[in-house]
Amino acid sequence: MSRWGIVILSIYLIAAIGTPIMSHLGLLPDPNYGLANPIYSPPSLNHWCGTDRLGRDVCVRTLAGSGVALQVVFFAVILAVLFGVPLGMLSGYLGGAADRVLVLIMDTLYAVPVLLLSVVMAFLLGRGIPNAAAALCVVYVPQYFRVVRNQTVQVKSELFVEAARAIGANPLWILRKYLLRNVIASVPVLLTLNAADAVLVLGGLGFLGLGLPESVPEWGGDLNLALSALPTGIWWTALYPGIAMFVLVLGLSFLGDGLESWISDTSKKAQ
Repeated sequence: MSRWGIVILSIYLIAAIGTPIMSHLGLLPDPNYGLANPIYSPPSLNHWCGTDRLGRDVCVRTLAGSGVALQVVFFAVILAVLFGVPLGMLSGYLGGAADRVLVLIMDTLYAVPVLLLSVVMAFLLGRGIPNAAAALCVVYVPQYFRVVRNQTVQVKSELFVEAARAIGANPLWILRKYLLRNVIASVPVLLTLNAADAVLVLGGLGFLGLGLPESVPEWGGDLNLALSALPTGIWWTALYPGIAMFVLVLGLSFLGDGLESWISDTSKKAQ
């Protein structure tokens, strides 16, 4: 499974890096500018996936959407890790009133459906790649917080942690030396699964018109524009962005399953 995930993700990375370079060199059409004619052209040798309502090449725009999706999802998930993991460790280790307040806040955010919370954050922050990444970041911070905090609470009761606290070791040193490496194992799996989910959430925001500007090649926004053309038999403007989104989610899910199996096998061998 993980091999398929790596292969799929590699293909998307190549598309994300290569498409803007080839467009800049004139080897591919610009994904943001259409042709005067033909508009809504079906797939052909000149335009493998057809053209949209502005005459833009659907194939090139779908390939360029890989870079936008990976960029937003990468920053969103990494920011969520950078905020959620330290907060979870500190909350679980320190306990007390601060822990109760943080747990209350994170549980409240976690209780809100992912898409609804992302819609609210996108509405508050506005459109654009940084704002979309920030909106998705807020959605996933509670997940890392909950997982890391629960594991920290378990690990801090171990004898080696109690011994370090008894000799007066610095709490930050204990967190870094003993707790971090014990609670971090589950983060890579959660990261890949959240990345897969984030692709769908970003697509949902774009489909609702709350994602990125129309000039940015983004799959959800393109699906939104394609919706009005479907009843007239223009299927290609919706098919290819939908397939691209589905395959990327599938690849990230494969990668997450592979990482989970590898971590589980490594833990069993260590025992």
